[in-house]
Amino acid sequence: MSDMRLIVAGAGGRMGRTLVKTISQTKGAVLTGALEAPGSALLGQDAGVLAGLPANGIALSADLWELSKDADGVIDFTVPAASIANVAIAAQRGIVHVIGTTGLSESDEAVIRSVTSRAIVVKSGNMSLGVNLLAALVKRVAKSLDEDFDIEVLEMHHKMKIDAPSGTALMLGEAAAKGRGVRLSERSVRVRDGYTGERRPGDIGFATLRGGTVVGDHTVIFAGADERIELSHKAGDRALFATGAVKAALWARNQKPGFYTMADVLGLGDF
Repeated sequence: MSDMRLIVAGAGGRMGRTLVKTISQTKGAVLTGALEAPGSALLGQDAGVLAGLPANGIALSADLWELSKDADGVIDFTVPAASIANVAIAAQRGIVHVIGTTGLSESDEAVIRSVTSRAIVVKSGNMSLGVNLLAALVKRVAKSLDEDFDIEVLEMHHKMKIDAPSGTALMLGEAAAKGRGVRLSERSVRVRDGYTGERRPGDIGFATLRGGTVVGDHTVIFAGADERIELSHKAGDRALFATGAVKAALWARNQKPGFYTMADVLGLGDF
């Protein structure tokens, strides 16, 4: 099979540049387009040079429709509004869309799922192998322990991150909720301030820290009487997310239209 021709959305950003570099190092994948927001000062610049590589002749463009005419997939770590616009074009073109964007609303999620009858979408709050294994473990532990164990999700990221809780924290919270057989939207506690009263049994709490250059630290705490179980993952380099996203794209190329997650890519669906 020929190399998978991939477009990187947000190619001028930190994650986009990492993706460009990762694709250049991945057998079976080749960069065919670099997308950037309209009005960006980086439009027209060489994607390879921006990623710290030799020039590759692929200039940053704001026109996904044009870029996608000869592509097999797009990898998208951008912002919700951009991802929603991109998913419509990817679906029209019939190409794979890997979405690592966080901060998506319930209505955004509904739009993404609406195209999956005809499009292949892989979406995850985190593309790393370790985090997805962690989510599988969280689901299993939550299923095994009753409400005598309180669940708290703690996360820390760099000071430039614009959404909270992180997509990964929410993914871990969803895993815990599935293990417990409840809806996260009905049992999550995002803010505690002032006189809050006692903790309600069965709630899933979130705590958010921001500072420095932290790539991503996540811990899920199961706190019981006189004992505590902590499951953690610490990311040292965002390249691990790029590696997972490219792996997801290559996997998705051979799938039927539908909505997939990294758990599907890694074969963790029944864990």
